[in-house]
Amino acid sequence: MSYLNLLKLGAPEAIVVLIALAVLTIGLTNDRARGLPGVVAAFGILIAIWTTARLPQQASLFGGMLVISPLNSLFKMICLGLAFVTVPLAVSEKSLRNPGEYLAMLLLGTLGLLLLVGSEELLMIFIGLELLGLSLYVMAAFDKTDVRSAEAGLKYYLFGSTASAFTLFGISLVYGMSGTTSLALITLKLGMGPIQPLMAVGIVMTLIGFAFKIAAAPFHLWAPDAYQGAPVPSSAFIASGSKVAAFVVLGKIVLIGFAPAHGNAGWHMMQPGWSPILAALAAFSILLGNFVALAQTNVRRLLAYSAVAHAGYTLLGLVAGGRDGFSATLFYTTIYAITLIGAFGVVGMVKRETGGDDFQNFAGLASRRPLAAGCMAIFMLSLAGLPPLAGFFGKFYLFSAAFRSGGNHGLLWLVVLALFGSFVSLYYYLSVLKVIFVDQPPAAEPGQGRTAAGQFLPLATIVILAAAILILGVLPGTLAAVITKSVP
Repeated sequence: MSYLNLLKLGAPEAIVVLIALAVLTIGLTNDRARGLPGVVAAFGILIAIWTTARLPQQASLFGGMLVISPLNSLFKMICLGLAFVTVPLAVSEKSLRNPGEYLAMLLLGTLGLLLLVGSEELLMIFIGLELLGLSLYVMAAFDKTDVRSAEAGLKYYLFGSTASAFTLFGISLVYGMSGTTSLALITLKLGMGPIQPLMAVGIVMTLIGFAFKIAAAPFHLWAPDAYQGAPVPSSAFIASGSKVAAFVVLGKIVLIGFAPAHGNAGWHMMQPGWSPILAALAAFSILLGNFVALAQTNVRRLLAYSAVAHAGYTLLGLVAGGRDGFSATLFYTTIYAITLIGAFGVVGMVKRETGGDDFQNFAGLASRRPLAAGCMAIFMLSLAGLPPLAGFFGKFYLFSAAFRSGGNHGLLWLVVLALFGSFVSLYYYLSVLKVIFVDQPPAAEPGQGRTAAGQFLPLATIVILAAAILILGVLPGTLAAVITKSVP
């Protein structure tokens, strides 16, 4: 293959790199033009999305290191779209004193997402994980005026490094036992005979590494401090883009590479494999995430423990397996990512106005910012899974796929547990809305109800995201059909 064809197939990644360098240069040479790096970054991301849409239907380079397929192209565009809506939140965040450098890190993290989503080879997946992780560590610790940001970055770095060590050690064992790092060849090797003990250890360690990335209990300990202490745009991107890419890659690894080691998580015919491991992670995440979220008084910390529970819900589709299960996982994680960016956008507005993001800071938001309060209600009710919002159809799609999988409804125990967790979550989501719409602020501050400068752009982004949740709730097939069609 010529270098020209290689550049054509890798054009989205090349464009993101060039835009990251351009944004960094602008930020370092022109401190006064705060909005210019954001405009350049947003324009570059749109070009990358357009380029991704024009990629061929099928192509594979270097044994699966770069794979072009409808599924990969779709989720490249979704990851780029999530980065695009994060840009206005970053530009409006005044505590980020070097927007050019911050947006450059955001774009490099987006490059990591593209490498993750576009590969079916374990070494390239690990490179994408590391590029994404290093960018997110810097983004989490970017606010030098807040000691909690430094703490968030340090904890995220320590736990992320541990996760990377588990992942790399697991990949090395898988490579040692199979002789390849290609997912398609690994599944052929596993199908030739019984699973060897070292291969089983490699599979388990790889799953543990990804459990850290998706914040599944008990590997979630980094999430509350990272979500609460990091700058709000960083928390939004960690909770959305990285989760989408992680679930796409985890689905490929277990459903393509480790498919012969599936096992069975059914209550009546449990068999060893990765399926019962993911089922146990899902059950523990749902219980711990929902019950610990009940005790939170900080909205960002509540969203972090909620993310643990939602990681458990999303794993249901992978446990169910098959085309329907994977499609349900991809649909739900996309809906969840859109909702979380919107919710963190509202949190950022409240934090800029009141100086905090505890429950009391949201008191009276309905009277101060009725539009933002209405959008937050849409996001919270969608996370709770109430119709006719997109979150309801996401959960219905997941739970029905898990219910129908296997014989004799073997995953019924997990579906019942997920329904119970959704019922529990309704309390703390409604608690946030109660504070917003019913409680009054402890003291009225002068000028608190005025529109702050620079709030229009993030508010417009929040409204667009809330409208997307409403539209996908009324017409869920517009996204679900595209995802299902793209899944092989």
